[in-house]
Order: sequence, then C-alpha cells, then structure tokens
Amino acid sequence: MGVLSGLKPERVFYYFEEITKIPHGSGNVEQISDYLADFARARNLPVLQDDLKNVIIWKAASPGYEEEPVLILQGHMDMVAVKKPECAIDLQREGLRIGIRGDDICAEGTSLGGDDGIAIAYALAILESETLKHPALEVVLTVDEEVGMDGARGIDLSGLKGSRLLNLDSEEEGVFLTSCAGGGRVVCELSARKREAEGIALSLKVGGLLGGHSGEEIHRGRGNSNLLFGRILYILCSRYPLCLVNVEGGLADNAIPRETCGSILIPVGKVGEGEPKERIAAEIGELLEQTQREIAAELGGRDPEFWIKWETEDRVRRMDALDEEDTRRAASFLQALPNGVQEMSAQLPGLVETSLNLGILRMEALESQDARIIAEYSVRSSVESAKRNLIEKLRAVTGLAKGVVTVQGLYPGWRYRADSPLRAKMVRVYQRLYGREPKVEAIHAGLECGLFADKIRDLDCVSIGPDMKNIHTTEETLSISSTARVWEFLTEFLAEKEES
Repeated sequence: MGVLSGLKPERVFYYFEEITKIPHGSGNVEQISDYLADFARARNLPVLQDDLKNVIIWKAASPGYEEEPVLILQGHMDMVAVKKPECAIDLQREGLRIGIRGDDICAEGTSLGGDDGIAIAYALAILESETLKHPALEVVLTVDEEVGMDGARGIDLSGLKGSRLLNLDSEEEGVFLTSCAGGGRVVCELSARKREAEGIALSLKVGGLLGGHSGEEIHRGRGNSNLLFGRILYILCSRYPLCLVNVEGGLADNAIPRETCGSILIPVGKVGEGEPKERIAAEIGELLEQTQREIAAELGGRDPEFWIKWETEDRVRRMDALDEEDTRRAASFLQALPNGVQEMSAQLPGLVETSLNLGILRMEALESQDARIIAEYSVRSSVESAKRNLIEKLRAVTGLAKGVVTVQGLYPGWRYRADSPLRAKMVRVYQRLYGREPKVEAIHAGLECGLFADKIRDLDCVSIGPDMKNIHTTEETLSISSTARVWEFLTEFLAEKEES
C-alpha cells in the first residue's frame, strides 16, 4: 500500500507517488524520462524521446471527438531538489519520503516536487484511461525547466499538429494564467588568489529565512541569505582586516536562498596589542548581535525567525584564504549587488514587472592558488528592454569589481492573447462547474509557454494547476482537495466539445 493509497482521484495520486520514488532534480532526469517513455510503450502509445530526454506522447481522439481541435498537454519532469541541512536523503540517487498532513501532501526534509510532478501525474492518468472522452492529445513533457527551460528551448515540435496548449505548471486553483515574464540566468564571477594566512578563524552563518520561489514570492520582500551574508562581510571588513576562506549559499538561482555560511580568517598580527583573540571575539560578537537586531527589525514579520550564528576559535590557525584586498573587493561587490523587485507594472496593478534574485553564492578553488567567487542570478521582466538593462546593470557592477558576467538560458516572455478560443472554452466549463468565473491573470514567474509560442505558429495557450505552497522549498505542499477539483475540471474540459 502506498502512502497516498485511497486518495481520489486514485490514479492521479498513484502516479504522483510513483514519480516521487524516482530522483528527478534538474539535471538528473534520465530515470524519470525513461519511466515516461516506458509508460507509453507499455500502452502502445506513440512516443518520442529526444537526445535531451524530453518526451512527447500521442493519443488518438476518443470516438466522436475526431473532429475536435488537437490539444497539447504540457508540463516539465524536473523538480527543484532541495533538502534541509540535517536531511540524509541523497536526492541524486534516492526518492522522496512523502506524507500527508491534513489536506496537504508534503515531503520529509526535502522539497516535494509538486512543481511539476502533478502535471506528469495528471497526464499519465489521462493517457492510461480508456473511459475519458477527449480530443486527440499531444503530451509534451520537458526537462530542466527549473534551470533555464533547457528542454523547452531545445525540443523539436515540428511533428505536432496542435495549436492549443494547456500548460499544467501553475500553483493556484481557479486562476487561468495567460501571460508571464521572460528571463534568464546571469552568472557573475570574480577571480581571486588564495594564499596561506595565519589568524583567528571565524565561522559565520545566516539563516532562519523563509525563502521561496523567486517569481511567485519576490514581491514579499523576504530576506536573501546571500545578500545578507555579503552585507555582514562588508560590515566586518570595515572594522577588521579579513581574509575570506570560503562561502556557500543557496541551491537554485530561481529560489530565494534561506541559508548561507562561510569561514573568515582574522590576521592576529594586524589587530593591535594586548590579548587580541579574546578582545576580537568579544568585539565581533557585539557587532554581530547589533547587526542581527538591525536586520531583524528591517525584515519584521516577513522573516520572523531570522538569525546570525557565529563562532570564533580560541587558537590561531593557518589556512588558505583570499588576501585582504580581494576580500574587501568581494565584500564591496556583494554589498553593491541589486536584488529583489526593481519595477512594478504600470498596466497591471500588483504585478511585478522586473526583478532579480541572487540565488546561489559560492567560492570555488581552482588549480594552483586561483579561486573564484560566483554569484548566480535569476533575472525576470515582462518588458524585454528592462530585462536587457538589468542584465547590463549586473555586468556594470561586476565589471567595477574586476569581474565578468555570462548570460545563460534566456527565454522570452509570453504575451497575452486577446482572442483565445481555448481560454473562452475553459472559462465556460469553469462557470458551469462552479457557478463563478475564474481569475484570468498574468504572472511574474517564468513558464515555458513563451518558448512554445516561438515554435508553434498562432499558439493559443493557458496555464492552470492545483493549489501548492512554498514551492522550491522544504516546506512545499500540494493540496489534496484542490488536486481533485482540478482533475474534475480537466476531465470536464476534455469532454467539452466546441460550440457549433
């Protein structure tokens, strides 16, 4: 018996649980891709698995639906695979440990992958059914959406016949998404030299933050642990000669980082006479306590559990570290970096127009004594020129710090379509089922629909999904009742014929 056995719709939850047993973080999709291709072959459904591991499955129309417009169902098979520091699960090799908490499905110590595992579960339940009524279906399941939409960018859709696409990658029931921002990944890199240094070792950690999806939650003003670590490092550098040993924070460029840690060396010979170790430890403690109070007050209720943790050793150590000049340069760079909401939409009240998120910060040791500090951003905007300008701003700031910028995975925004037969049909079915109109909205988060619109002429597209919370985090949940209602809507929508 599975954890989700007995939940309705049974086959949707069966397949969702099966998916959670397969490691399928971004960049680790071979197993889930093979599972999907094998699923199709076992049911004699035409299937294409490309070199990127994207999968396309075809299913013929039900009797009497042969003349209905072909429908493309679409979702992505990768998830943002993150875990709590104390979690022992190897997300590269092991499945998730899921459970039920009230009306929610959750995972123990890790993200759940409801984004976008529920789309795969819906698609498989539809494809295997011999009783559901539906038009001809083309099910497109892409890879590595969460790290730049690489699957959607590289997939060949020339074999598709449909021009109506239902994307199943949204997280709020009753909301029909009809446009989204474009974006990309920007990697800022500072080169530096490491040398052997002697001093007092200080370990520093910033955490207790809520984090979240950088498209869905960026407007909430939550703390970014990478930026806060840089701010603290800058404050310390203004008081002491420091040598940065290492730093690491964040797990994905499109997830607001919750925790960042690093090690710093304080050269003893440059901090004065007397008993420097004890004096410095006390001074640093007072400074960090004051900084914690100030930042906590700024964050307020947005991140009520914010903390700074630190520890200074009581002995002098020798270790490889950046010299003082490179450490000051890195601290100034991190202090100057932009982050968060940059512009709100003038046309759509409450919609973020332009933003960026410093999702990953790390130091890498290279050959010899070389090292580099890497800051990875997710940049988003619904205005193409604003997106370009924000990328150039990062290039300028990084250049002032004698660093370089590379841009990866650019994807276009998805423009609103005023005349949408697909949307009109979906609204009609929703009104009949629930006696009210759905919300028709644009979002700041990126979806693959923009890339598909570039590949399929005159594409008519809408995105929907069940209620999920805290996606891309270890607190991610998927609503059981909402999943059931969206399934009800999906099956009714598939069975609805075009109005004559």
